[in-house]
Amino acid sequence: MRIFLAFLLALMATTSFAYTVKSIKFNGLVNLSEPVALRMLGFEAGDDVSDETIDKSIKKYFEQGYFEDVWVEIKDGELVYYFKEKPHISNIELKGWKENDSEAKESIVQIKVGSLYDEKKLEAAKKRIIDAINQEGKIDSVVEIEKEQLENGSIKVTFIVNEGEEIVIEKLKYSGVKGLESDSFDDVIANKEREFMGWLWGRNNGKMSVGDLEYDNLRIRDIYMQHGYLDIDVKEPFVKVNFDNYKADMSYQIQEGEVYSVSAITIEQEKHVIDDALVKEQIKLEVGKPFNVQTFREDSQRIKTLIADLSYAFVQVVPDLKKDKEKRLVEVVIKIIPGDKVKIRDVIISGNNRTLDRIIRRELYLGPGDMYSLTDLTDSRNALGRLGFFDGNTIEEKRVNNQTMDLIVKVKEAPTGNIQLGGGYGSYGGLLVSVAVDDRNIWGSGIDVGVKAERSELSSNYSFSISNPRLNDSDFSGNFSVYTSDFEYEDYTVKSDGLNMGLGHRFTRFISGHLGYTFSQNSYEIDEDANLTNINEYLFEDYTKSSVTISAKYDDTDDFYLPRKGIILSQSIENAGVGGEAKFIKSRTTFGAYKGLEEYVGFDLISRYKARVNYVKDTGFLPIAEKFYMGGIGSVRGYESYSLSPTTQVDPDATDGIRRYGGEYSATNSFELSFPLVPKAKMRLVTYLDWGYIGTTEESVGDYKVENLSRGGFGAGLEWFSPVGPIQLMFSKPLAEEEGDKTAVFEFTMGQKF
Repeated sequence: MRIFLAFLLALMATTSFAYTVKSIKFNGLVNLSEPVALRMLGFEAGDDVSDETIDKSIKKYFEQGYFEDVWVEIKDGELVYYFKEKPHISNIELKGWKENDSEAKESIVQIKVGSLYDEKKLEAAKKRIIDAINQEGKIDSVVEIEKEQLENGSIKVTFIVNEGEEIVIEKLKYSGVKGLESDSFDDVIANKEREFMGWLWGRNNGKMSVGDLEYDNLRIRDIYMQHGYLDIDVKEPFVKVNFDNYKADMSYQIQEGEVYSVSAITIEQEKHVIDDALVKEQIKLEVGKPFNVQTFREDSQRIKTLIADLSYAFVQVVPDLKKDKEKRLVEVVIKIIPGDKVKIRDVIISGNNRTLDRIIRRELYLGPGDMYSLTDLTDSRNALGRLGFFDGNTIEEKRVNNQTMDLIVKVKEAPTGNIQLGGGYGSYGGLLVSVAVDDRNIWGSGIDVGVKAERSELSSNYSFSISNPRLNDSDFSGNFSVYTSDFEYEDYTVKSDGLNMGLGHRFTRFISGHLGYTFSQNSYEIDEDANLTNINEYLFEDYTKSSVTISAKYDDTDDFYLPRKGIILSQSIENAGVGGEAKFIKSRTTFGAYKGLEEYVGFDLISRYKARVNYVKDTGFLPIAEKFYMGGIGSVRGYESYSLSPTTQVDPDATDGIRRYGGEYSATNSFELSFPLVPKAKMRLVTYLDWGYIGTTEESVGDYKVENLSRGGFGAGLEWFSPVGPIQLMFSKPLAEEEGDKTAVFEFTMGQKF
């Protein structure tokens, strides 16, 4: 009887709260479609459902994360679900920290405009902001979240950041250092002791970089490994912070061990693919000398390149150091696991919205069906960079199987159609403005077409040029240009009309040659009150020039506008006298060396050295306009363009009785350091020192001596890859300035390589 009663009560409990659903409706759905909502229920119209079943369906909807509230109403068998959706976030702001940094919003906040408001996600973003500030060496930071309901129902979220205090390292101690000088660690570690007057540029301010703390001990360990200390043990630093003044003391515990010398170097190939003697040629480690881990890394990379150039794309170079602790010797075993030879299956080009595929493919040294080569791959990347058509390029290696891979060439188009501007302001020439329209990659064809219109207070130059660096996609190049120009000197003006044409050929990946022809008609206009006393009058005779120029160039740089490695060397010889009145031989030599220093200094610092050497020999008639002049960007900054020249006396009684005579030889040197200023805006700071010498073989003109010149300049400038092309703004100070020199404190160019 008791069992029957219990069963009856249970049956009544389950049936008294059951409903027969005749229809199901949804009210307020936006982010979820009704068909999807119906499938999530687990029942349909006509079924009997309980309160428990309905509760489970409500929980399912909540789990989707779209809703603030969900409730139901049941009336006459009609089941209605009501939804109150979470509002959308229409605006996200940071206040007090990285306020205008869109990258920080994307990488740290990680909440996108248009997403649903979610308290948990906001709290997670808040934690990420605090962690990011901690990585900058600031502690006790506070982040508050401010929410504002807008009229359209969306939410504006503001993260109000109160940055904490920076920790300054007052003392840094090393315990156990015997074999090395602890000062050598300062070159590699990020967290250093504050120096006296640390706020000065170039001095260490001692600010802690929390993110680097876990790596600094490894950097110290690496320094020891470069001196043969293979048993070195460097503990993570102990940091003691005084929270009253946020100053810290740091200390490292170091156990050096002994110095190991190299007893032998052994090559072990999993399968023999190359003569061991060729491998050993790549090794700079020396038997009998202390082991150097940096040298070993470089040796391993050279060996890897050597084997990879034999088509073993997946080669591994595995080190094995066999230490003899008693004798303090180490046998270096280099294990080479070559894998299989790899063939290129396909080369896929992407990102080139403008440049034609074939323009890119002709610069690649690897194509479908070719055997893999690491050197060819590296040279292909650099060749694309030298085009100047792209902001950047990468070539990804996509493994298909052990014997096959695809190459994915990804490029980012750069503006190649530029309105080029140039100019400056000097004490003599006043304001100079030049304008040019040029497209180095017109219609994505790789052809360079330019129209220049340049005008200043002293000069004008109008020209049209067209050149194709790869005629019919071959190794031949061609160019043609016409121009008209005039330049006003102190009391005369030179006018020129001419044309240039030429044919070039690429002999190797880095060496090219060119044969060109130039014809020009040149005339002088002499001012009525000009005093040409003691100046050979024939120098100012109208003349024609017909010349042939042969030139060669070596260029293995990695980028057209902003190279970080490689050199450029060019030499040209011009022979004037193939017809025409002018007869001379002119030599021009240019050299540029570029080196990125990021691996040494920890940021994208670039050093540049540029030199020019010019010489001209009179073989019959050398007009004054064909001689050399210095000054301005590309020569000696701090002086007006072409204002530096050997001079001679014209009229000793005149206050301005000095005349530029033109140089027969000149040499200029420039050393530059380019610093990242605003990387996201592609803006850099450059400092420079220029020095040049210009002279002539003639010791006197008439009764007066010719004075040769040596001048220099230094300064700083801005290099900016603007949306309309590269821009340089240069502020200069002349060196060795003398009375009568024409100085220029400011110059700018646009559309030229740095």
